[in-house]
Amino acid sequence: MCGIVGYVGSKQALDVVIEGLRRLEYRGYDSAGVAILTVDGLATDKRAGKLINLEGSLASRPLAPATTGIGHTRWATHGGPFDRNAHPFLDCNHQLAVIHNGIIENFLELRQMLEDRGHVFSSDTDTESVAHLLEDEYRQSNNDLAEAMRRVCRQLEGAFTLVAVHVDSPDQVVGARRNSPLVVGRGVNENFLASDVSAFIAYTRNAIELGQDQVVDLRSNSLEITTFDGEPATTKEYEVTWDAAAAEKGGFEHFMLKEIAEQPRAVRDTLLGRIDGDGHLAMDEMRLSDDDLREIDKIIVIGCGSAYHSGLIAKYAIEHWTRIPVEVELASEFRYRDPIVGRSTLVIAISQSGETMDTLMALRHAREQRAKVLAICNTNGSTIPRESDAVLYTHAGPEIAVASTKGFLTQIVAAYLVGLYLAQIRGMKFGDEISSVLDQLADMPEKIEQVLETMEPIRNLALALKDEQSVLFLGRHVGYPIALEGALKLKELAYMHAEGFAAGELKHGPIALVEEGTPVFITLPSPRGRSVIHDKVLSNIQEVKARGAMTIVIAEEGDRSIIGIADHIIRIPECPTLLQPILATVPTQIFAYEMATVRGLDVDQPRNLAKSVTVE
Repeated sequence: MCGIVGYVGSKQALDVVIEGLRRLEYRGYDSAGVAILTVDGLATDKRAGKLINLEGSLASRPLAPATTGIGHTRWATHGGPFDRNAHPFLDCNHQLAVIHNGIIENFLELRQMLEDRGHVFSSDTDTESVAHLLEDEYRQSNNDLAEAMRRVCRQLEGAFTLVAVHVDSPDQVVGARRNSPLVVGRGVNENFLASDVSAFIAYTRNAIELGQDQVVDLRSNSLEITTFDGEPATTKEYEVTWDAAAAEKGGFEHFMLKEIAEQPRAVRDTLLGRIDGDGHLAMDEMRLSDDDLREIDKIIVIGCGSAYHSGLIAKYAIEHWTRIPVEVELASEFRYRDPIVGRSTLVIAISQSGETMDTLMALRHAREQRAKVLAICNTNGSTIPRESDAVLYTHAGPEIAVASTKGFLTQIVAAYLVGLYLAQIRGMKFGDEISSVLDQLADMPEKIEQVLETMEPIRNLALALKDEQSVLFLGRHVGYPIALEGALKLKELAYMHAEGFAAGELKHGPIALVEEGTPVFITLPSPRGRSVIHDKVLSNIQEVKARGAMTIVIAEEGDRSIIGIADHIIRIPECPTLLQPILATVPTQIFAYEMATVRGLDVDQPRNLAKSVTVE
């Protein structure tokens, strides 16, 4: 989950690295540190807490100029968020520095071995073992840092991205990756390494995917990528299509607020270019034949957090349009329960970053069982799409705030597109039926804008409820995942008790939580079409109302059935019930944002959380 930046070129490395860390701080903010190669040797500084603490230290004690450097922002795994556990870590002689993202599973064994050799440790982390091991291997490999890195990687167990520099090579940065993100930025007489392209997008849009078990040897005017065994590696270069401005706040108070406002554009971009020359839906990358997809008899959707909730919505749409049974699994649980997966199973892996470790390992387990895998992802060139048989990119642009908003909405839209694509391939829907749904989806960006324009009552509601200790969310059908997502956002941002329930389960226990004044959000389905669900939810509203709940109802424009029953009504435009999550989710995002704001909490970087969870 940590953020990593490396630079070698002619610019002041510290400026480049700090700027990159600012863009990557969403990946972790328990500590931050830098190491640069100056004419006087290795210079470092690191501080617990957010990046601003490191910047303050550097301002009071400036480092000497340097054109090669590395930087790190940490989400703590091994060892608490203290100065001594911040990266970079140095060898015993302070000649080399290492930064790391991931977990070294055999670090205790390595640490014992290294301490027996006389190495002295100063931290509680797994990473420091790598620094001392690299020190030994550097001597054994005739002072070849890239070869030393390869030797080290062959001894490590776990998931890791490693980046190192050494005073003997002031024009060199070496990086390595296994099960953890690392991308190369190719510039003119300068090169970059980072966990995410946003770290160097201000300097170059030319990026290279670093593959599994690969080492990159970076110089200012050259780069070489090899396997851990030293063999030349196959790489793929691509161009980043968004610019640095897309990663800035753009005048909004918080990234999350900006990203909520960007949702109409994000949904529109996700829908763009989905029809091929023959008038058929198409994936971004498809390495499965139509016959492969016709043989599918079961679909399993895997994801974590908000991605899991988008998967629950996908289940309703895909089953409705294709009649294929769909299971939805928490990726973190999937491979531990011995799932029934085979050649006729399609696994849909949903991940905003494409680097979510739980989802990646679940994907690999599915591949081992010969399942076919389709990825829904927002990050071009990331690991999950690369290891999948098919990809549909969400094109949401960079999402910086830890709590997912536009990433979640575009995952839902992508799931609808996958369902329609499968229905098309399997002949379950006629072309005009698919076109009708696509037309309805095409109306969604404008309808999201309408929702965003009417959110002032939500802000007032948050101010009135800022001292509440608990909020409940209810829904049926696709309203149930909306309830789960609304509760998750409130937990993440406002640090308060929030629960989402299937409304039909209310009487089976959860109604005991309702007392006088308890705020309860309910998503009311459209009264058109599936009116049975609408009437059932009305009954649920009456149930909690009778027990003193404050009822806050998200209802379609023109639905008068709720007048006199709801204490607060949040109106959304008309749309089919199956597509309602695209609109009904937005008010819950705004409510969570406003609750965090009125409570004086950090909206973009909630405590204990990181944007990309790249450890299991």
